[in-house]
Formats: sequence, C-alpha cells, structure tokens
Amino acid sequence: MTKHDQPSAEDDATLMRRVCAEDREAFATLVRRHQKMLLNFFARSGVQYDYEDLVQQTFLRLYRYRDRYVATAKFTTFLFLLARQVWIDELRRRKRQERLVQSLTAEPPPEDGPLSPGVGHPADGGLDLAGALARLPEGLRQVVELGVYQDLPYAEVARILGVPVGTVKSRMFNALAKLRDYLETT
Repeated sequence: MTKHDQPSAEDDATLMRRVCAEDREAFATLVRRHQKMLLNFFARSGVQYDYEDLVQQTFLRLYRYRDRYVATAKFTTFLFLLARQVWIDELRRRKRQERLVQSLTAEPPPEDGPLSPGVGHPADGGLDLAGALARLPEGLRQVVELGVYQDLPYAEVARILGVPVGTVKSRMFNALAKLRDYLETT
C-alpha cells in the first residue's frame, strides 16, 4: 500500500458517520480497508486458527457499537479496542470449554465401569464435545451454553430461561451426565 492509498483518519471517520446512518457500502469499504490489518493482528496475537472468524466478529461488533465511535480518536484505535475485546472474549470462551472438559473428565466414572480409552484425555483427540453438545435436548443444551460457555450464575440462567433455579441445577446435572454418556460411547 502506498502512502497515497493509506486511508486517513478523516476518511474513516466520514465512513463511520455514514455507517451510523445505515450506509452498507460505507461499512463494506471499512471492512475491505481494514480486514488484512485485523488478520495480521490476530495472527500476531497467537491465534492459530479461527482468526478469520475473529475478524468477522470484530466487524460485527463494530457495526453493533457504531454509535459509540467518537471521531476525536483514530478509527483504527477504536477498531483495535474492539478486536482486543473479541480476542479476550475468545480466550474466555476457550477457558470455559476447557473447564467443561475438565469437569466432565473429573467426574467419577459410572458404576458400570471405567471411562473408555481416550475419554478424559483431550490431547488424545478422544473428545467430540461439540458433537456431544449437539446431541443434547434443547433445554439441557441451553443450560450448558448459558451456564458454562457464557459463565452465567444459575440464578441468571433461571431468569433467562424462565424456570426455577432448582430446575437449572437439575438440568445441568442431567446435561453433564448425558455428555459423559455420549463421550464414553464415542
């Protein structure tokens, strides 16, 4: 990119004003201008895969929070703040998934026998957590997604789902038991 091709902060600020007015072409221009920069940012941040998804999430967040951009700051500063938050959220999501795997493998084996080989050792590639979650009934999957992946307390999950806290606890217990069963049979 030559100096002449470099977008100026004013150009980006003008485009953001148009984006705030629901101008899709202005948003597409910002995406084209800055997507490579974000890809590089995530690659340098240690993302080994999913970096394209993280770039997409950053631009979705940009659109969602477009009204918060103040033209006194450089647009790229605002964009990097959003990208950084997307990366932090991704790291949190990964930790929640690790905790779920650990909680599934830390549970005592069922009374009918020990865990199958490979289960309990994620490094062996023995766990298909996404597949197991997809097999859960909707009510159980929602509790796991909200309680584990979103890291919400049971009381908040209960409010969201419109059920008592005891029901959330029961569903979580049943969901974890079913996940263990699914993972043992794979």
